[in-house]
Amino acid sequence: MTAQKCRLMTPTLKSLSAGALVLAACQSAHAQYTPPPPLAPFPGFLNEYLRQGDPYMNQWDLGGNLRLRYESKQGSAVAGVAGSTDFRDHGSEMNNDYLLSRIRLHAGYTDKWWSVYVEGRSSTAYDDARYATAPAAGLVTNKGDGPESDTIDLHQAYLTLGNHKEFPLSLKVGRQELSYGEERLVGAFAWNNIGRVFDAAKARWQTEYFGADFFTSRTVIPEDGKFNVDNDYDFFSGMYANVLKVPKNTLEVYFLARNASRQAALAEPSPQFGQPSARDIYTAGGRLKSKPGELGAWDYTLEGAYQFGDFVDARRAGAPRLKQDAFMVSAQGGYTFADAWGSPRLGLEYDFASGDNNPNDGTHGTFENLFPTNHKFYGYMDFFSLQNLHDVRGILQIKPAPRVSLAVEGHGFWLADTHDNLYTVAGAARGGLVATPAGNGFGINPGYSSFVGTEVDLVAGYALTRFAQLEAAYCHFFTGKYIQDSLHSAAFGSRDADYVYLQTSINF
Repeated sequence: MTAQKCRLMTPTLKSLSAGALVLAACQSAHAQYTPPPPLAPFPGFLNEYLRQGDPYMNQWDLGGNLRLRYESKQGSAVAGVAGSTDFRDHGSEMNNDYLLSRIRLHAGYTDKWWSVYVEGRSSTAYDDARYATAPAAGLVTNKGDGPESDTIDLHQAYLTLGNHKEFPLSLKVGRQELSYGEERLVGAFAWNNIGRVFDAAKARWQTEYFGADFFTSRTVIPEDGKFNVDNDYDFFSGMYANVLKVPKNTLEVYFLARNASRQAALAEPSPQFGQPSARDIYTAGGRLKSKPGELGAWDYTLEGAYQFGDFVDARRAGAPRLKQDAFMVSAQGGYTFADAWGSPRLGLEYDFASGDNNPNDGTHGTFENLFPTNHKFYGYMDFFSLQNLHDVRGILQIKPAPRVSLAVEGHGFWLADTHDNLYTVAGAARGGLVATPAGNGFGINPGYSSFVGTEVDLVAGYALTRFAQLEAAYCHFFTGKYIQDSLHSAAFGSRDADYVYLQTSINF
């Protein structure tokens, strides 16, 4: 490579990196709590050393991240343990304390018209009582180290072809993360100790007026002790476009297709994540978001999506395909007191996802949450997904010092329809298709109250150095009448739930 070529490339790499950081900040600035930014940009110890000695090394990206998180949960279900149910007071194990660790190492190289990136990952768990795969027909009963353990595997490996400064079309092929919008429907699920990736091919068309991704993919199934392969029977494809010339706003429109056959649920014998039942679900939607600073101290985001197609309920043996007819809406807004101490922001959010008002009418009205990062939106205790749900959320965020950020959030949850189930963060229905005996667990009970409960989350972050961050939270869930009605028998009983986590993240 010539010195002239290197000089030409260096500004391009810097511009792309800065653009990615700005885009990431804009996407998440008001969606949920975010830890304080590092004290200064940090490319990694090895990158710093190599680039100081040789400017040609700017083309390389070598580094990694270590994340440790201790979690303590009381009143939460321990997956795979008989009788363990969220908010159950007695009769089974409902407490779990464990330590998660995740190390990611990556190597990347960028040239003018192409780049390559490879990332390995080691995810481990200590003293986690959960089963990765609970006993089920056709699956291995897999305890291992729990559902967030995947001792060593390939996280990403992809090739990119193109240069948007000179030509509008680029192509990215290989194992990769997919992340769109605020990750309400499609995200990398980075909160999880393993995360989510796809084996995908993605083409991007980029102009000064809009950018659009067109992709097709298969979901990758984490299995501890095995090389992770994709699900041959679960395809995810779509188009996601950003319109850049809307005054004071950014507009995103999307069309997403998830197509899974009946073989998808049993594609691998011991998955760390549950695999889907058969479905052909198509999601059309859009998202409008104010640009930072364009509305003064105010900000807002609106999103809505409609689904059609068909769906098979895995809880029904030999179930027919049901017509999919579901939708979701989300609205959030806030005001930042920029001149006050700590620049506090007050925000309010409302999320709605439809439920099924009649399980026997041939139509499935429960919204399909697709591939979200739900931890960001519906409470940090991770009890719920965007399915059959009303969620009203109040947010107070404050930065009392440059290195410190604090957030207090409150949620109120209701079922959208009491003829449908209450769904877990993973999208599984709590209970069966019919009413349970009075107070002996969750199920479809139209006569029960729709009020699920409230959650309060207290979260704090501290930028320890330019390469290390600390984060901690305490959360409490107050059970509502629906939960109390569902678990009021002498064998069960209901209780509130608590959650504490301590996390450190170190880049190197």
